[in-house]
Amino acid sequence: MQVGLTDQVALVTGSAHRVGRAIAIELARHGAHIMVHYSSSPPETVRDTLQEIKSMGVDAFAVQSDVGTQEGVTAIFTAVREHFGRLNILVNSASNFQKRQLLEVTLEDWQNTMNTNLTGPFLCTQAAVAMMRENDPSGGVIVNICDKGSVDPWPEYAAHGISKAGLLALTKVSAASLGPDIRVNAVIPGPVMRPSGRYMTDEQWEAVGQKVPLKRNGTAEDVARAVSYLAREDYITGAVLQVNGGEHLI
Repeated sequence: MQVGLTDQVALVTGSAHRVGRAIAIELARHGAHIMVHYSSSPPETVRDTLQEIKSMGVDAFAVQSDVGTQEGVTAIFTAVREHFGRLNILVNSASNFQKRQLLEVTLEDWQNTMNTNLTGPFLCTQAAVAMMRENDPSGGVIVNICDKGSVDPWPEYAAHGISKAGLLALTKVSAASLGPDIRVNAVIPGPVMRPSGRYMTDEQWEAVGQKVPLKRNGTAEDVARAVSYLAREDYITGAVLQVNGGEHLI
């Protein structure tokens, strides 16, 4: 059965910009109130995101914290409780995307990546479940944003890929553990946005899309619609939805 998102409360980590922003806006379009989490985005970026979400006729607030620490996660959920008093949807979207081969990864690199990409979602899952089970009736949905490193070796992004493989495992263990009231799914985006922090010409970006069976790149909105779908379909848990133009087939 498909459930409506009107008046539900969603927390989207890493949602001031890029894919997380698109997810927050899409959930707001379906009537959900949004807690925007961010770490280091400029104030004007956060402000613009909040304005666009509120233009959908829903409430939105922002909280800044380090999602890779217990203190940071506590701050996030304290803000959710203070502003909304409840939680229905968690999207673990915040990510550390560092390009480094395995032997180039320092211990600090490793710990920072694991903290943001795996420890953070683990801590957020625990905190979210506690709040979701206060709902009447008890329940909620969690969607984790993975990537190709979750299912295939990704040597160029060694620590990142390993962390995302862990996030996929967390998704499956959570889905098997948290039913029947809480559902947990994952989305694996493909080439939907140019990599941040690295210049890529239009021709280079188009060439990336030509490598997948659909012969084109996707958009952040494609990922956002997948998240919305998983949030609304109440007989899906433990699913992994690949939004990648068939990249997983090559």
